[in-house]
Amino acid sequence: MILGRKLAVVMPAYNAAKTLKRTYEHLPHEIVDDVILVDDNSRDNTVDVACGLPIGAVIRHNKNLGYGGNQKTCYRVALQRGADIVVMIHPDYQYSPKLCGAIAWMIGSGEYDMVLASRILGNQTLKGGMPIWKYIANRALTGFENMMLGVKLSEFHTGYRAFTRQVLENLPLGENSDDFVFDNQMIAQAAYFGYRIGEISCPTVYAAESSSISFKRSVTYGFGVLNTSVQYRLNKWGLRQDAYLTRNGHRLDHEGLGQRYKMVSG
Repeated sequence: MILGRKLAVVMPAYNAAKTLKRTYEHLPHEIVDDVILVDDNSRDNTVDVACGLPIGAVIRHNKNLGYGGNQKTCYRVALQRGADIVVMIHPDYQYSPKLCGAIAWMIGSGEYDMVLASRILGNQTLKGGMPIWKYIANRALTGFENMMLGVKLSEFHTGYRAFTRQVLENLPLGENSDDFVFDNQMIAQAAYFGYRIGEISCPTVYAAESSSISFKRSVTYGFGVLNTSVQYRLNKWGLRQDAYLTRNGHRLDHEGLGQRYKMVSG
């Protein structure tokens, strides 16, 4: 519990069998009330490893839905299980699970609605093994997004985040992409609707077993980020209206989102 609020950790997993146990063990279990793992139809034994750990709920997608699709299930199930604060961390141990409590407390303090764990703050990114081309692309895209969204963040592309229940209930996340650009659309939504976004420094480790997208998919993601930024600005100017930036867009309780997975345990 964080000040009487239920804390849930969600893990969107894909081929994470080698790193899942270490990620789970390094969570601050003294304050974590629930752990939820959603397996995106992995090719390895991620589900078997998860079922061997005291994880609150293990869910498996009927087919591979993509990174964004996985997060939709993570948050939907967390809300159904009564979470007040939700922390999302990848089970590949690229981000330190030990900081889960610090991120959650930033939400629990009531000062922020959404918190991002930045790999850029602290100047440890390249030392942690991020490829130089990814670092340059990260900085360039972040600069463009800050300008277009009218915010000032050090990074938009982290996969370590925390949210209030209200953010997950109220944002039209059901309208977002099932692919990697989901992350950027979610930040755009939070900024568009006036939610308070905070950041915390987080070291990162790039290892052979850590998940990473190919150069080709990174380019596709980059264009998706640019497109999201332009859409945001055009919506602000009233020149277009995208469903994911409207109050009446589909939320996580949308019919159909619950037909994409099965509960393995929990």
